[in-house]
Parts: sequence; structure tokens; C-alpha cells
Amino acid sequence: MKKIAVILFNLGGPDAPEAVEPFLFNLFNDKAIIRAPQPIRYLIAKLISTRRAPIAREIYAKIGGASPILKNTQAQADILTQALNARGDTLYKCFIAMRYWHPFADGAAHAVKAFAPDEIVLLPLYPQFSTTTTQSSFDDWRRAACRQKLDIQTREVCCYSEEPGFIHAVAAFVRPAYDEAKKHGNPRILFSAHGLPEKIVKAGDPYAAQCAQTVEALRHELAIENLDSVLCFQSRVGPLKWIGPATDDEIRRAGAEKRPLVLVPVAFVSDHSETLVEIDIEYRALAGKCGVPFFASTPAVGTAPAFIEGLARLVEGACLSGPSARICPHKFSGCLRA
Repeated sequence: MKKIAVILFNLGGPDAPEAVEPFLFNLFNDKAIIRAPQPIRYLIAKLISTRRAPIAREIYAKIGGASPILKNTQAQADILTQALNARGDTLYKCFIAMRYWHPFADGAAHAVKAFAPDEIVLLPLYPQFSTTTTQSSFDDWRRAACRQKLDIQTREVCCYSEEPGFIHAVAAFVRPAYDEAKKHGNPRILFSAHGLPEKIVKAGDPYAAQCAQTVEALRHELAIENLDSVLCFQSRVGPLKWIGPATDDEIRRAGAEKRPLVLVPVAFVSDHSETLVEIDIEYRALAGKCGVPFFASTPAVGTAPAFIEGLARLVEGACLSGPSARICPHKFSGCLRA
């Protein structure tokens, strides 16, 4: 029987309060995040992680002191494995490789070697490609695979910003929230994605453009006449200029205009601090202070059947056809297919 290993990539998150600072250090010591040479990057990462750790620990304390991202990713891996193995005579097994906290790519590569697959499929849990997420995770995997001497046919799913299962799953959460918001006026949907420093996008990163593709696909799927929606970006840190508009600024604008809001995460596929705290707690409180008459937020797609089915199609497609075709305009030099 043919055996295929599927590697699920995500950022990871601290599993205890004492893991917060080293998690942050790993994040900011990534050359895809802080684009400075060593040892400067090390010093910057040390400074930021030391200063930000107390704030971050307070954030994680609101959800039990640790990130739920590994638990949620494991649930996705388990259900995806079941879905793939129900489709034919190939044996699939999913492995998790987190970028900045356990389980790291090295551990995943070791487990994959023991599984001895015929092929490997790299599947990021980032629908939109960015050099700071997908590319960084793929590079980290290649280093780990090299150390394990994994000389096995490897295929990549680089992005799926408009994948029908993903879009359908998001839209299914939006519709009831939007219907409830309509009872309070003419709603506005804020499609919120994690932000990036503007200089990274100007250097050719296609992430923001792919987020726009996701929003356009969602608008088409929702088919709401005269839909008022905005693509905005959250989670700014540091002094650099970030892409916008900022989600918090859009909440303030909606409050001034007395518009009901539905806030929809479009770049997160499992709930963690950015959805459970930043959106559900902090943005909800901000909306109340700003006079927003109604505020609803939708969950990440998680293990929604349509999303899992979409991931299964992506894995099968990668196995059958190899690397995905380039979907980014050529001005985006940071595209994986450039």
C-alpha cells in the first residue's frame, strides 16, 4: 500500500506561562520576520521578547495561560487523516510541524522517517501565502528533512486563498451572524486578517493580495446584495508602518457611523489568541466603547466539514499533479512559484 505523509504547518503557541518568552524569541529571531543579519537579529529578538512577554502572558491568561493552537491543530490533523484514508487504498498520516514552539519540524521529520512514506505533502494551515509564514515553515522543514536525510518525493500546497471548501466554511459562519446584525441596522462585515509590515509587502510578498482574493470569493459566496464590507488587518506590533486599514480603526469608524458589525477572521483557520482574545474580547470591548450598536464575531473554520474536505482535495491534488500553478501576478516577487 502506498504511504503518504502530510505535514501540517502552523505558527505554534506557548503551552505554559513560562513558554511565552522563548516562544516570542523564536518568532522574532526568524529572519523572515526580522530581516536583519545576525547577531543584530538575535539582540532585537531578545529585546522584544523580554519586553513583550509580560503583556503576552496577560493575554494568554485570559484563555487559561496557554495557547490552544496545538490542540486545535491536532483535531484538524486527526479528522483530515480520517477523511483521506476513507477515500481509497492509499495510507495517509498527518504530522504537525509548528514554527515557533513544540512540536517543531525536527520532531515531525523524525516521526515521518519512522513512518517511511513513499511521498510527503507539505500543507500549510495558512490559506494565503506569505514569506513570513508558509515560506518560513517550508524552509524550516527542508532544514529538518535534510538533517533526517529524508530523501523522499515532496510536494507542496503553497496557498488556497479561494479554495471552495474553505470559502464555504467561512461563509456558513457569517450568514447567521449577519442575519442577526441586520436586526440592528445596515451591517458592515469586517474581514480581518493578521497584518504585515508594509515594507514586506512592498518587497513583493503576495499575502495582502491573496487576502483580497479570499474576501472577493467570500462576497461572491455570500451573494448579499449591496454588501458593505472591508478587508482590514489586526495584530500590529512595533514601530514599523503596517498595511491597513487597521481593524481597530475600522471598529471606531463603525461606531461613529452607528453601524452593526460582523467581524470575520479570514487568515486564521484555528482559534487561538488572535481570535479568542484580540477579536472576541478586546475588539468586542472596543466596539462597546465606540458605540457600535451590535457586534458579532465568527469562529475560525477549525474542523468544519467543508474545510476539511477542501484540505483533502488539496492533498490529493498535490499528489496527482505536483506543484500548484502560480496564481500571483508577476509583480509579487515573493511568490513561492516566482
